[in-house]
Amino acid sequence: MSRQKTIITCAITGAIHTPTMSDALPYLPDDIAGQAIDAARAGAAILHLHARNPHDGSISMEPADFARFLPVIKQATSAVVNISTGGSMTSTISDRLAPAMAARPEMCSLNMGSMNFSFHPLAERYENWKFDWEKAYVANSKSYIFRNTFADIEEVAQTLAPHDVKFEHEIYDVGHLYNLKFCMDTGLFKAPIFLQFVLGILGGIGADLDNLVFLKRTADRLFGDAYRWSVLGAGAAQMPLAAAAVQLGGHVRVGLEDSLYVSRGRLAVSNAEQVAKVRRILEDLGHDIATPDEARTMLGLKGGDQVGF
Repeated sequence: MSRQKTIITCAITGAIHTPTMSDALPYLPDDIAGQAIDAARAGAAILHLHARNPHDGSISMEPADFARFLPVIKQATSAVVNISTGGSMTSTISDRLAPAMAARPEMCSLNMGSMNFSFHPLAERYENWKFDWEKAYVANSKSYIFRNTFADIEEVAQTLAPHDVKFEHEIYDVGHLYNLKFCMDTGLFKAPIFLQFVLGILGGIGADLDNLVFLKRTADRLFGDAYRWSVLGAGAAQMPLAAAAVQLGGHVRVGLEDSLYVSRGRLAVSNAEQVAKVRRILEDLGHDIATPDEARTMLGLKGGDQVGF
């Protein structure tokens, strides 16, 4: 039996880091597109995308801001496009759904529960900020609750179901697996499902190998062979957990959304640099990297010709 190929997802800009934290973090549409294309060329089969306000780098849920870069990416690469349904933690669920409804991508991310979600310690690391909104946004995250109630999850699933969108189910703690099992039992989601274990976010499960093994063991018990999984290690945990995940049969996610660094103390110069590094690690361990079309087959996606951009 041949070993499965490994899917690399790259999360290009996210909604946590701000422009002050790294000059490499893209927020202009051309930069988001360029870094996404370069990441795909480096080996990312899936591109996980957020939008930013091009004037000040703040988080945007405006479909028009996504439309500035989605067609460019589609024209230049065959990578799977995955659009966030998270985005700003102060936005309504309808606002968070608007970009996905406009773009009708192959995949969307979907957090499987409400949770504390904080990155406020970062506010103390910087003295001079590029834009006025940044420090308050980061500091105030200590009071943020990322909301995804069962009603919210149902609304996302039912709204996007007619467009045959599959989900990157983001699992920040073990209870999220049980939330997902309940949703599958009630018919909201169908196999194969794709789990993204998220370790190391303040408010979620810690970035420990024991936690990763426990999450996988729990998913095995709940979902059997009806799922695929990947791991996202926040910050310094990015590369070590990626290496561990692939040895356990999983896939990997990297990108400047999840970590601004490529090694201890060295900021990444681009998303592609992180993709290239994790690809080297995986190939050195004997793993082959999945193409976008191979990822589509593994995850049961509708195909890049069925999107709305």
